[in-house]
Amino acid sequence: MATVDEIRAALGGVQDPALKLDLISAGMVSSVAIDGGRAAIGVELTTPACPSKAAIAAAIELAIGKLDGVSAVDVSFSAQVWGRPNHPSNPRLPGVKNIIAVAAGKGGVGKSTVSTNLAAALARTGAAVGILDADVYGPSIPQMMGTPTRKAAADANNKITPAIHHGMRVVSIGFFVERGGAVIWRGPMVHKLLQQFIEDVQWGELDYLIVDLPPGTGDAQLSLSQLLPITGAVMVTSPQEVSIIDVEKALGMWQRVEVPVLGLIENMSGFVCPSCGHHEEIFLRGGGHRLAERAGIPFLGEVPLQPAISRAGDEGTPLVLSDPGSKVAEIFVGIAGAVACALSVRNAPTPGAGVRSSKLTLIR
Repeated sequence: MATVDEIRAALGGVQDPALKLDLISAGMVSSVAIDGGRAAIGVELTTPACPSKAAIAAAIELAIGKLDGVSAVDVSFSAQVWGRPNHPSNPRLPGVKNIIAVAAGKGGVGKSTVSTNLAAALARTGAAVGILDADVYGPSIPQMMGTPTRKAAADANNKITPAIHHGMRVVSIGFFVERGGAVIWRGPMVHKLLQQFIEDVQWGELDYLIVDLPPGTGDAQLSLSQLLPITGAVMVTSPQEVSIIDVEKALGMWQRVEVPVLGLIENMSGFVCPSCGHHEEIFLRGGGHRLAERAGIPFLGEVPLQPAISRAGDEGTPLVLSDPGSKVAEIFVGIAGAVACALSVRNAPTPGAGVRSSKLTLIR
């Protein structure tokens, strides 16, 4: 019969593919049980969106299956999202583990579409997700998220309760102005509003807060980089060069304000005919790939131009939720997994620092 020490040693040879840490060092082994020849291993993932479950399970089965007396290996998964350290210099939103800024160098590239579908893909895994619509002058999130199950409201003390859309907490200036009404504010007023959306909103405990930024490198971006301890930014571009040029400028801004860029998404990457599946290049292809290579950042994926995506946004349900079996939904789920893994890597402790203790039980 294999011993606990032998199982620990074997699990110490199994790595999480994203973290490049073995399961024991990362504290990801939650339980070990042996009953006869059957070994049961519990693994606590760093995010429920982890795309490597099958690979980790296969590696565990291979490693433990070689031990004497083990005839079967059962692997079960749970998840506890790894969060950013709460820095004393910026204690805002202590209950939010990860803050993801979704940004673009110019307008019209589908940034809000990416924000809502990224949020929905993360929420589908069971993560607690919120969306902060920081596009004060052109808030799209209220339309794209549809009718709330609970409306946003402010109490007598000006504390704001977020709206609930598809199980996600959402706040937008669009909830507090009339439809079609213009917000005509100077920079200091925008800064004050964003500060209120951060400090006076009862966000509660969240695994991921998606911040949908306005395009460009203006007041809102600078205000949020000062107000929020952003864990990382996700850039959105279309394939055409005019968009690429502006994204390069935005990348420079994030570098200057010391916010890491988690990767780049190329949206509207060709038109896919919904009838025959033919892929037609509307813009020159590959601009996002080339920019990611030049900038040395991960390329997170290509999202094709499809009528179903814009229709889903207009109808108020992100495509990831309205048509979860579609190819585009699959692409967004893959992007969400890549972003979640990148955040886990950024939040990972120094190897050997004794992150979390593994709770091991031996049953005979």
